Amino acid sequence: MADDNNAQDQAVTAEAAPQQQPQDGGRGPRGRGGQGGGRGGDRRGGGRDGRGRREDRRGAEDQGEELIEKLVHINRVSKTVKGGKRFGFAALVVVGDGKGRVGFGHGKAREVPEAISKATASAKKKMVRVPLREGRTLHHDATGHFGAGRVYVRSAPQGTGIIAGGPMRAVFESLGVADVVTKSVGTSNPYNMIRATFEALGDQTSPKSVAQRRGKKIADLLGRGQGANAQAAEADAAAIVE
Repeated sequence: MADDNNAQDQAVTAEAAPQQQPQDGGRGPRGRGGQGGGRGGDRRGGGRDGRGRREDRRGAEDQGEELIEKLVHINRVSKTVKGGKRFGFAALVVVGDGKGRVGFGHGKAREVPEAISKATASAKKKMVRVPLREGRTLHHDATGHFGAGRVYVRSAPQGTGIIAGGPMRAVFESLGVADVVTKSVGTSNPYNMIRATFEALGDQTSPKSVAQRRGKKIADLLGRGQGANAQAAEADAAAIVE
């Protein structure tokens, strides 16, 4: 009888005691899911860090390249809508690095700062490279024509300065040209003048590019064009800096 009573007491005690969940089994799936979620979070975090690093690199490149921004013209424009007119602003901006690269862009917005920022972003996307002689002037004369505007650009000796006015001066200052003589004929519209100037700059070629295209040496081109001897032509070719 005593053994039966002891057995009943042990059964009652076992039923009354709280059931303990197995530690591994209880946290197993959630723990694996948590670890997996942690790994997924690490991957997502790595993606964000990767984007952050790319943005940092782009920011460093933008900071490393100092651009010259010239505001050429601002015009107030209007759009007729129901109930009246809606006014805005149009900006024309020239951007260059002062080392042979230049571009222009225009933008429209309701406010002046936003229009300038749009024009600047557009100019940065359309920058072109222009070969310069000795890093200060053009290699040869050129003519540009757009609409009713026609411009003439000429290379100049050292010390001449930038003889240009209005929009053309902004282009050459941003380009990094120190000596040039220009003339604008026809229209004074800044948009047409800028486009005509860029057409003239697009025709610029350097002796190095011409020699490569024709399969010759720079000294051969200079010696034939200037009528100089071989030694003088070699010296002139060595002094050319594109």
